[in-house]
This record gives sequence, C-alpha cells and structure tokens, in this order.
Amino acid sequence: MIDLDDEGTPAHLWTAWGAEHRALEIESCQRLVVVAPHPDDEILGAGGLIALARSNDIPVTVVIVTDGEGAYPGSASYTPRALASLRIEESRRAARVVGAQAPTRLGFPDGAVGSREDELTSALRGVLFRETGPDVWCATTWRNDGHPDHEAVGRATAAACTSSGATLLEFPVWMFQWAHPDDSVVPSDRARTLALPAKIVRTKLAAIDEYSSQTIAASTHPADRPILPPHVLERFAGRSETFFV
Repeated sequence: MIDLDDEGTPAHLWTAWGAEHRALEIESCQRLVVVAPHPDDEILGAGGLIALARSNDIPVTVVIVTDGEGAYPGSASYTPRALASLRIEESRRAARVVGAQAPTRLGFPDGAVGSREDELTSALRGVLFRETGPDVWCATTWRNDGHPDHEAVGRATAAACTSSGATLLEFPVWMFQWAHPDDSVVPSDRARTLALPAKIVRTKLAAIDEYSSQTIAASTHPADRPILPPHVLERFAGRSETFFV
C-alpha cells in the first residue's frame, strides 16, 4: 500500500529530474491510445499528452481498465457501486475537458487486475490491432509504479504493444510518492520529458478538478480522506510530463 501519511519526495526534486532528460516530440505520433488502471490515472499521468495531442488534431482513445470502486475500503460515505458510478461520470467529464471522447471501460475488478492479466492483454490487443502501426503511441502506467493494478496494466499493455507494433510509453504515478530521482529502480535512462504549454497545463488541472471524489474528503471519517491530497497533486501540476520509452 502507498503511505499517504508520508508526504514523500518533494515535487521540485522531480521537476529538476525531469529537466535533465531528452524531450519527447509529439510530432511523430499519428494516433494516441492511453490505458489507465483507474479513472483519474489517465489525467494524472498523461492528461497533458492527451490535451496536447487533441490540440494537434491527433485522434485519442482512452481505455480505463477498472471503474475504481475499491478506492475507499471501509468508507462511511461510498458503497463500491456508488463510487464506481461516480468515477465513471467523472472520467467522462474529464475526457471532455481534454478534448477526448468518452473513455472505453473494460470493467475489470479494482485491486485484482493481476488475477486477469492474460485476459486484459487480449482485450488490449483487440484495441491496438484496430489502430496498429509504429506511429501509434500507447501510454500506460509504469510496470514498477508501486501499485499492483498499475503494474499489471503496465505489463499487459506492454505485451499488447509488442504484438501490435505500437510505441509504448510508460508514465509513473505513485513512483513520485515512494521513490527518489537517484533510486536505482528509477529508469532515468529511458525517461523523456514532454513540455506542456501553459494553456495545456490549465486544461490538465481543470480535468483533474473533475475527479473531486479523489481530491476532496467525503466526510471526516478516516476512511474517507482523499486519495489525492495536495502534496500528491502538486507533482502533476507542473509544466511537463515524464514518460519511460
């Protein structure tokens, strides 16, 4: 589990780390597919990429693997079913903000994607083979991100990209919380930095705001404290995004 009581590595250290890497140039992308484990990961890790792609008339497909029903176990405010419905609607609104179509939902169980990884790989192959080719970029969560669903989705997407020929980009989400830029586990040699114009940053932040179930406490009950407190959100508010390629 990710420890949110610990504020983790400060955002400014990751900003400096990102500035060290080669630039990611979106001009070589003809179509973008973004695969997210949960509703909100697509915006946190790649919201700027999505918005930038759409501003350049690049078609974007967003695939969300689970409905995020397991985010608040023991909640005093949400049942899993109610939370799933809320997060599905949040994902639709966030997609509109960044200029994308409503996400494709696969409905895998939140917290247990790894138990159906082969099935997920097959489903993602079906998505990518409809849009196959080296000019297709497929962005997903990093395979060592520190959350089991993120890692399983990363592995399944990587396998699907190998079959289809799509270019794989992996984005960290929880790595920014538990790791440090100097950690040997962080593949800095594969890191590329996508610069985001100020307008795109504003768009991304507006999309994040649509996920109020994750950023605002539903009650004072300890089980309802937000998954994305301010010190986490700060890492996704900068003028760039990082991808491992």
